[in-house]
Amino acid sequence: MDTDHTRSGPAEEAALDAYSQVVTTVAARVLPSVAALSVRTARGAGAGSAVTVGTDGLLLTSAHVVQGAADGSAAFGDGTETTFRVVGADPLSDLAVLRVDETTVPPVELGDADALRIGQLVVAVGNPMGLAGSVTAGVVSGLGRSLPARDGRVTRLIEDVIQTDAALNPGNSGGALADSAGRVIGVNTAVAGYGLGLAVPINATTRQIIAELTTAGRVRRAWLGVAGVPVPLPPEVTARTGQRRGLRVVEVVPGSPAGVAGLYLGDVILSAGGRPVADGQGLQRLMLGPAIGVRLPVTVLRKGAFVDVVAVPTELRA
Repeated sequence: MDTDHTRSGPAEEAALDAYSQVVTTVAARVLPSVAALSVRTARGAGAGSAVTVGTDGLLLTSAHVVQGAADGSAAFGDGTETTFRVVGADPLSDLAVLRVDETTVPPVELGDADALRIGQLVVAVGNPMGLAGSVTAGVVSGLGRSLPARDGRVTRLIEDVIQTDAALNPGNSGGALADSAGRVIGVNTAVAGYGLGLAVPINATTRQIIAELTTAGRVRRAWLGVAGVPVPLPPEVTARTGQRRGLRVVEVVPGSPAGVAGLYLGDVILSAGGRPVADGQGLQRLMLGPAIGVRLPVTVLRKGAFVDVVAVPTELRA
């Protein structure tokens, strides 16, 4: 009887062939659009990766890769080397948009990270440790992670961060995380530990951030002046709303839009702008430029009763 477990049967070989085919196809599709970046600031020289996202020379990278830099150089896999300038950077989402002087590199197709599932195959493309055009593969290990980001005195959480076991190393930041169809669904942003990588998702929120960086060079954010913690809702409220959690108000800044609107400590925010609010991220994702100066209906649970108030967010100042 053959007891050699190191031999692969036809099924295993077919699976490996299929896996390899997916990875090589994604690599061939994404690699030409990924650049190796070199930057120099007062802090010294730095390196990272960027992804071509527009036919007019637009690249997407991590904000921390180009922090403190106004320009730098970009090298593509076809041997093209050119300079870039920073169009806009947003440390609170760790995203930055660059524009290169000249390129014939095709843009990648952007996907939707909100459709990802745990266990799904992903491919990371970047330039770790100065090794240009490196490709690693793995799976989505976790979804909905949060990553703290800071800009001056303002601290926010980058929400819905993708966790993957695809190997990421210094220099990968700003590179592409693609799904099995070759669509870029994340921008690699950090290495949290051995076997653990994180990526900022490409979704409706980050697309809006990218659009604002491209057109205005910065991201305007709205401010309510309220802080809260997630809490479970009473069964009767869950039955009425379909929600299991809300956001209990634990701080209201005096004179803030939330304070003026009549939000109080102990209120449980159920929805804002017609959207359910189950945690701080649910409220935070509404606080982008279009919300500034616009009436925002907020429904809260107060002493067992549903109460509606209207707040008008103002612009967040760093």
